[in-house]
Amino acid sequence: MLQCIFLLSDSGEVMLEKQLTGHRVDRSICAWFWEHAISQADSFKALPVIASPTHYLFQIVREGITFLACTQVEMPPLMGIEFLCRVADVLTDYLGGLNEDLIKDNFVIVYELLDEMIDNGFPLTTEPNILREMIAPPNIVSKVLSVVTGNSSNVSNTLPGATASCVPWRTTDLKHTSNEVYVDLVEEMDAIINRDGVLVKCEIYGEVQVNSQLSGLPDLTLSFANPSILNDVRFHPCVRFRPWESHQILSFVPPDGQFKLMSYRVKNLKTTPIYVKPQLNSDSGTCRIHVLVGIRNDPGKTIDSVAVEFQLPPCVLSADLTSNHGTINILANKTCSWSIGRIPKDKAPSMSGALVLEPGLERLNVYPTFQVGFRIMGVALSGLRIDKLDLKNLPNRPYKGFRALTRAGEYEVRS
Repeated sequence: MLQCIFLLSDSGEVMLEKQLTGHRVDRSICAWFWEHAISQADSFKALPVIASPTHYLFQIVREGITFLACTQVEMPPLMGIEFLCRVADVLTDYLGGLNEDLIKDNFVIVYELLDEMIDNGFPLTTEPNILREMIAPPNIVSKVLSVVTGNSSNVSNTLPGATASCVPWRTTDLKHTSNEVYVDLVEEMDAIINRDGVLVKCEIYGEVQVNSQLSGLPDLTLSFANPSILNDVRFHPCVRFRPWESHQILSFVPPDGQFKLMSYRVKNLKTTPIYVKPQLNSDSGTCRIHVLVGIRNDPGKTIDSVAVEFQLPPCVLSADLTSNHGTINILANKTCSWSIGRIPKDKAPSMSGALVLEPGLERLNVYPTFQVGFRIMGVALSGLRIDKLDLKNLPNRPYKGFRALTRAGEYEVRS
């Protein structure tokens, strides 16, 4: 049972405090948390569960905002962490993003959402489709009306019909003029390449995202051609577990609109679609840098939005960098961003130049780590393939669409 939720900004300011039970949690717990977060830096923020002298704390960090939940009683840790993840996802969906300004501008809606999502410390309504019927998303019209009428509440006067249904994530008596369902495989590749160019780690985090515009109470069955490659699968509550456990088939009654049907990991991949080869040689107070980018394993689809970013070491006073393709920007915080876009077929993009070190320093003593970004439309690099999608309980034949997208996640090349 969670007793309190705090939303903290980057500076440690408490933007929102939501007491969930009769036992009030003192705000001093945030000061204790932030003091340890500053003293231990990133190692403390990476801990999902923290034991303080008086409470157990659960934390996640999204877009620079820390979601902090407190409890003094025995409870499953994953419940607290998963609930905070769901809160962050719902706020992102409602507000069109997640940052300090959006939360402050829509404080009332955030508070109303928390009121409906948790009851006396236990998760209650976490399905975005049902929440939208209960609490209207923010828009310009609702903000103007709240100023004119003085009524700032967005809560509906009636409960959604699905709250009394055996399928609580789906509104009753749905009707669509055109029945259609779209399934997207969205994957992120996480990889680490060491300074010798050896692939140390490569895995994919993927999601099956569905956009359902179907009338009535449809029953869907989705199967994969190679489900054995999947690890760490997580499902939307609509998925029936027994068909997956016995035959690796997803059987479900979908919510209306967009939702995440399942997430998964595919581990121990042996290759990456592109390569980044950095070379740094320093001597006499100057460091020569040369970075080469190219296609390692052609996926058969266009690789675009390629970008390389790295942090210049603190000992670098200035940098003079040029490239034969794309644009280079050096920000005030010494972040160097090289936007390549689409890799041309006739030449490999390269960046070269010189870094001037601070006086008294002959060689570079801290080498940067290169963050790589890319996007490939139309292919899932994990190799996962959808076999078929069957639909039942529909008045007419619906339209089915399938897409795939792979992009870079935590893709690091060390120098």
